[in-house]
Amino acid sequence: MSANESKNPVLFFLQESWLLMAAAIVFGALLASLNAAWQPKVAQNEINKFSVLAGGLLTGAEQFKTALEAVPVDIGKGKTYAVEVKKGLDADGKLVGWAFVCEGSGFADKIKLVIATDAAFETLAGFGVLASNETPGFGDKINIEDGFYQSQFKAAPVTELELTKIGDPEKVDSQIVSITGATVTSEAVVNIFNTFLLP
Repeated sequence: MSANESKNPVLFFLQESWLLMAAAIVFGALLASLNAAWQPKVAQNEINKFSVLAGGLLTGAEQFKTALEAVPVDIGKGKTYAVEVKKGLDADGKLVGWAFVCEGSGFADKIKLVIATDAAFETLAGFGVLASNETPGFGDKINIEDGFYQSQFKAAPVTELELTKIGDPEKVDSQIVSITGATVTSEAVVNIFNTFLLP
């Protein structure tokens, strides 16, 4: 019987792996402190990106103020998502439209959108992508501002949207023509709209 076999297995494990455990604790603490230090900056960057995207969608909006906080939206499977609805105001304080952040599952990961509507909440002003990790060359085409896919949502009615593989993408209606090769991503965006805009 060797000396290693006669030792207590727990003691042997601790003797052989103490450096690994110490390194894991140190690096875990470093990651946690970096996360805590950068969290306010990350949150501010998201607010800034929201303002840029929403401002681009709502022509004339110079500032965004919270109109409704934490509106619960049922996203299925017993889960809810809290939406903060913001009103876009022009320089005179007149209401230009509404904007909010929403998210849903895409092909590769979560898709986070900024959706904007007119002041009467009857017509879509469009959407901007806040975060997406969709397939390059296919699903990431949802990121192209004023591109084939995004432009279909501008001036569309605030009603249930329907995804179709064929149709006229320039016709303003509730039918959205999918991106070739990215049907799952196209459907995910339409589902996000239908989930967050319809009662």
